[in-house]
Amino acid sequence: QNIFTVCFSVGYSVVALNHVIDFKEKKQEIIKPVSPSELFPSLPIVQGTSKRIKVLTRLTLVVSDPSHCNLLRSTSANIRLYDIIAVFPKTEKLFHIACTTLDVDLVCINVTEKLPFYFRRPPVNMAIDRGIYFELLYTPAIKDSTMRRYTISNAISLMQICKGKNIVISSAAERPLELRGPYDVANLGLLFGLSEGEAKAAVSTNCRATMLHGETRKSACGVVYTVKKPRKVEEEETALPACKKAKTQA
Repeated sequence: QNIFTVCFSVGYSVVALNHVIDFKEKKQEIIKPVSPSELFPSLPIVQGTSKRIKVLTRLTLVVSDPSHCNLLRSTSANIRLYDIIAVFPKTEKLFHIACTTLDVDLVCINVTEKLPFYFRRPPVNMAIDRGIYFELLYTPAIKDSTMRRYTISNAISLMQICKGKNIVISSAAERPLELRGPYDVANLGLLFGLSEGEAKAAVSTNCRATMLHGETRKSACGVVYTVKKPRKVEEEETALPACKKAKTQA
């Protein structure tokens, strides 16, 4: 409860509850996600706005064998109940499968140890074309100096291939002290090899795109999202009546 209170207070408007399944530990089954209403009878209001926060459900599968991917290919009713589906591939072969064939929203990048393989351009480009995003975690980088080195090294290796496209930076925080505000996270993105604009997108627009990709996956059709286009100064001037235009010029 405390960790979510901190999320809301530092300015986040959407938070995902993550359910992790690691097949290496023991045989696990995909359960129904916990309803946010069970945890928060009354959702708090986002700081500086009048809107209440949105809580999403997320499923992360840690796969170390190709057979583990069969669960994602199945038509499990419980899988469809999650807003976001992420996969954490442990080998190069599984990374290739996740980028090219699996119906997921996020591909998690290992940041706690040296990668056992090199990123290759074809699967990364295919994942970008399919609307899949790559997730980097920042919590390990602030907990331990060794993991910080691995986080930066692995992130830069990915940036050399994806050129900063389709990156999402998440926390995976388990305690309130491990959380950082959106602007602090964007600054961390600069250390990962992102430009200023790419770092801001990694904590804002890219996160929203991941959420919309999840809605598309659940509906099996598509999601339309409209944005009001700001009018240019020239367009505003041409739209003014002749009398008003003369006054503004005078």
